[in-house]
Amino acid sequence: MSTTTMSKKNTTLAIIIIAGLFFIFGFVTWINGALIPFMKTINELTESQSYLVATASYISFVVMALPASYILGKIGYKKGMSLGLIIMGIGALVFIPAAEARTYWVFLAGIFIQGIGMTILQTAANPYITILGPIESGAKRIAIMGIANKTAGALGSLIFGALLLSGIDETKAKLAGASLEEKNVLLDTMADSVFMPYVVMAIVLFVLGVLIRKAPLPQVDAAEELVLKEGKTAKTSIFQFPNLWLGVLALFVYVGAEVIAGDTIIAYGISLGFSGEEAKFFTTYTLMAMVATYALGVFLIPKYVKQKTALIVSAILGIIFSFCILNTTGFTSVLFVAALGIANALVWPAIWPLTLEGLGKFTKTASALLIMAISGGAIIPPLYGRMVDANKHELITNGIQEADAIATASTGSYWILIPCYAIILFFAIWGHKIKNWSK
Repeated sequence: MSTTTMSKKNTTLAIIIIAGLFFIFGFVTWINGALIPFMKTINELTESQSYLVATASYISFVVMALPASYILGKIGYKKGMSLGLIIMGIGALVFIPAAEARTYWVFLAGIFIQGIGMTILQTAANPYITILGPIESGAKRIAIMGIANKTAGALGSLIFGALLLSGIDETKAKLAGASLEEKNVLLDTMADSVFMPYVVMAIVLFVLGVLIRKAPLPQVDAAEELVLKEGKTAKTSIFQFPNLWLGVLALFVYVGAEVIAGDTIIAYGISLGFSGEEAKFFTTYTLMAMVATYALGVFLIPKYVKQKTALIVSAILGIIFSFCILNTTGFTSVLFVAALGIANALVWPAIWPLTLEGLGKFTKTASALLIMAISGGAIIPPLYGRMVDANKHELITNGIQEADAIATASTGSYWILIPCYAIILFFAIWGHKIKNWSK
């Protein structure tokens, strides 16, 4: 069924169902902000090692994006979404033996398996919602998905922050003077706190995996819809679209920047001297800033603001807020990290339609490549963590106290965001217009 013949009722129902899926993987994705300091404590990790939580979650998008596209081509959207939810449920169950063994690689395996399930969901849901209506309002529909995604992320961050980070400061204080045996008891007890939340998560995901099979999702053929709209295309290869590859690069650095804003802020707050009880709310600040901006985007795009304009403003704000993080301290600096949510909100919704417009029969492959760009979340945050470790050790060597060194290194390492937003700005102004390599 094409979007031209699809009834408005069917379209609305489809948007609600897909928003529900965005809610689910938003919840699962954004608990990483709480998992990073939790894993760092129970597995006694360095900063860079702790950010492998993000790597395990997002590297699955590189491994699985093209296979997911193939799977969806064989079994269709509904069965594919069902499969993705069930795989996410299996990943949640892996946390049980991981907690029993308190073994970091087993935790990472569970996160990676959940990432595989999310890849299948994202590969289906993002292009589907983009082409469910006119391409000019694609950012508006994706902004609605963003509200569901980030609201769920805020809830997940709060719930898991309360469950996993409650008492973390007291535990750290006890660990400082504990014997090896006492330390193992304390850490084992803390690790066990993941048992019930992940059992509940697995059950919910399995049930939803069954229910989605009965969901009335209308079918949309992206290739036919866009070829008809564009008239025809003389292109014979995906490599003939420079705007696509620039869009993939922009999305890669964007996801890295978004994950840094959401997943580092709790650990950053703790490094500045805030308690775990206080810092557990910080990811929620970032996500609520995104939700508010998404809502603004739904109202403004495309009636008052073009997708391109929204992307330009977002990139400029990202650069400004990044400089503000570097030049402030304490809670003010934390608030500027949270303010990156404002800069980030409309980037994903705008990049997708700007990149996919005019790709015709190449849309499905292009969508898989854009999904692979989510791997920016696997690569850029650990680079931030490695920079923090390196800068911290250098400062300590120069005689700075460890607590001050961690705080200074954590703040200074946010400079990695500036080139990310600069690339997004280039794509917004020029990159998306480059339809041929010769131009």
